Amino acid sequence: MNSSFLERIGLGSLDLGYLFIAAVIMAVLILIVIILLIVQIRKTNRLKRRLDKFLLGRDGMSLEQDIAELCEDNKFLKNNAEKNKKDIRSLYKQVETAYQKMGLVKYDAFNQMGGQLSFSLALLDENNNGFILNSVHSTEGCYSYTKEIKNGESSISLGSEEAEALAIAMGEK
Repeated sequence: MNSSFLERIGLGSLDLGYLFIAAVIMAVLILIVIILLIVQIRKTNRLKRRLDKFLLGRDGMSLEQDIAELCEDNKFLKNNAEKNKKDIRSLYKQVETAYQKMGLVKYDAFNQMGGQLSFSLALLDENNNGFILNSVHSTEGCYSYTKEIKNGESSISLGSEEAEALAIAMGEK
């Protein structure tokens, strides 16, 4: 009966041993494919669980909402950073011209009063521009005058106390 069945399907001249070997090989290959399929299904399920956990978030919020919020936060931080940069530049410009350096020399102008009531005060900005205030105290009164300083130099000659106050302000003493 087996041979008549094989002849009806056109395989009558085929040896049954070869057919059995081919069937065993096909069964092994199908078993291997099934095992690979099971492995892939398990990997896919693990990945799906991880993705679901990631997409749901801690409060069930969607990933899209989280990303939108992060983008808004990013825009806010960028805008604040730009504003801060502008503010820092503005403050730097203001500080550049503010008096930052000081030199003070107290002295006795006429060697008669005692107590060193006269003084020379140098106030300079970052670029060594500013003024020297000189206050001379005598028995007849107190006299004050200023000398302009540009780039660390005065166009009017300086007394020794004024030069010393300027040197202290510029960090040379």
